[in-house]
Amino acid sequence: MTRMLGSDAILRCLEAEGVDVMFGIPGGAILPTYDAIARGTSVRHILARHEQGAGHMAEGYARASGRPGVAIATSGPGATNLVTPIADAWMDSTPLVAITGQVSSKLIGTDAFQETDATGITMPIVKHSWLVQDVRDLPHAMKAAFHVAQSGRPGPVLVDIAKDAQEAEFDFTYPTDVDLPGWKPPTKVHERQVREAAKAIAEARQPIIYAGGGVLNGNASAELLELVEAGNLPAVVTLMGKGALPDSHRLNYGHPGMHGSKYANWALNKSDLIIAVGVRFDDRVTGKVSAFAPGAKVIHFDIDAAEVGKIRDAEIPVVGPLKLALAQLTPEVKRLENERPADRTAWLNQLEEWRARYPYKYRKTSGILKPQTVIETLRDLAGERTEDVIWTTGVGQHQMWAMQYLQCEKPRSFITSGGLGTMGFGVPAAVGAKAARPDATVVCIDGDGCFQMTNQELTAAALEGLPIVVVICNNGWLGMVRQWQELFYAERYAETHLTKQVPDYAQLAEALGAAGFTVDNEDDLESTLRAAMDSGRTAVVDARVDPDENCYPMVPSGAAAIDTIELPDAEEIVG
Repeated sequence: MTRMLGSDAILRCLEAEGVDVMFGIPGGAILPTYDAIARGTSVRHILARHEQGAGHMAEGYARASGRPGVAIATSGPGATNLVTPIADAWMDSTPLVAITGQVSSKLIGTDAFQETDATGITMPIVKHSWLVQDVRDLPHAMKAAFHVAQSGRPGPVLVDIAKDAQEAEFDFTYPTDVDLPGWKPPTKVHERQVREAAKAIAEARQPIIYAGGGVLNGNASAELLELVEAGNLPAVVTLMGKGALPDSHRLNYGHPGMHGSKYANWALNKSDLIIAVGVRFDDRVTGKVSAFAPGAKVIHFDIDAAEVGKIRDAEIPVVGPLKLALAQLTPEVKRLENERPADRTAWLNQLEEWRARYPYKYRKTSGILKPQTVIETLRDLAGERTEDVIWTTGVGQHQMWAMQYLQCEKPRSFITSGGLGTMGFGVPAAVGAKAARPDATVVCIDGDGCFQMTNQELTAAALEGLPIVVVICNNGWLGMVRQWQELFYAERYAETHLTKQVPDYAQLAEALGAAGFTVDNEDDLESTLRAAMDSGRTAVVDARVDPDENCYPMVPSGAAAIDTIELPDAEEIVG
């Protein structure tokens, strides 16, 4: 037991939880804690330029490391600027601990300067929140926050701490245990359900594993790979699960969904058994739910019982930690396979035929740089590197092309905003990923619209010694919205044209402390990207690409997932 201020206690709590990096911006109500930072802590602080950036940095850190990310902000606008990353973390099950200052307890409820009800505002988008007004409650709140953020299904939590609680002195002891009545996420798996799942797999002739971000969150990638190989089971992997199964694996049939491959969507929708692992049957994958995989039986593995049966009924629900569930399932699958081998030759041949017939493809046009070519070139350059490469993206067409054309062989190598679709996610997430894994090369594939939302965080990357490479697929438009306007709104392009020239992204990068590059042709593309990646600095490449390029294939909103719009007929080149 040590006598100290609440502000110092916050830092001791972070240290006790093994936090090595936090991201934030100081302000009035959190100033006592920043004064404690000045007095000393082993936790590195990364100064963001906007609280939203701090939150996305913490998300990138969490997704790259598997540990909770920590974002810190002041009251009022500081807290409300964290709402978007908190919501993003909620949708994508990212462990995030948001710490906000609050006005002094005697002023709460008086509409004091920079007072907002942070716990009330964020209530629908956090796993739990705490308003600390008594300094003696602080250690217990912090211990509980970290426990809740990373146990069960990961997600965001908020600890809102009154300024006078930060300034108060007390006898500090950090608790070793958490007392949260009613909080009991599953730690076991029902063995009978696992056996039922194995039996269903053994009987299926056209099974498909449908794997998602829950596999990564549950650190179950190795177990997924073992299951795939033990049962010779084909799989599709969602955007959020990219990297959970090596993209190059012969049984990985790619990514289903609105901009996934036709063969992945057909594999999922024409199966007779869906083995859903860490997915939530998102509308971007299912399309019209009533038409989704009508002939398939469903086994649903998930840590969160609330997800099972929420969208699609599961004949065999298996609730529990995915790492444990898959580890128990694989021996059962092997045993049944040895007793009576399943003949799925026709199904696997069909999948191979579809994969050969419906690859991703795009047209090359003389003198015009294509965004797909940019990403393919990045992919090939990354393949030459000996160190790990982590990809982050913004949201839009470039995100979908990154999903389609990048090769991710390892877990936690692809970090994007899925459920919330947050533009501006990519740059700060890259900074957070670099802070988590400084020996990795971190590349953000961004759009010009996304980049303009959070580019100020380049300054943090440059000044904090966290070099990232940002490659902007600059088509001069809010591309995905423009595509919808073209296809579904009779080409009425309302307020989606940004222009390629303003701002000059290379000059902007230089002004923010980064190296700036511009390329607008394929001949100079590889050398420009290589120079940026080899510079050792935070670097931005303004790749000026075809403004008219659309992202195909595409499943229209509300359509069945097999009703795919392909690239219109013309001379094509396979990507």
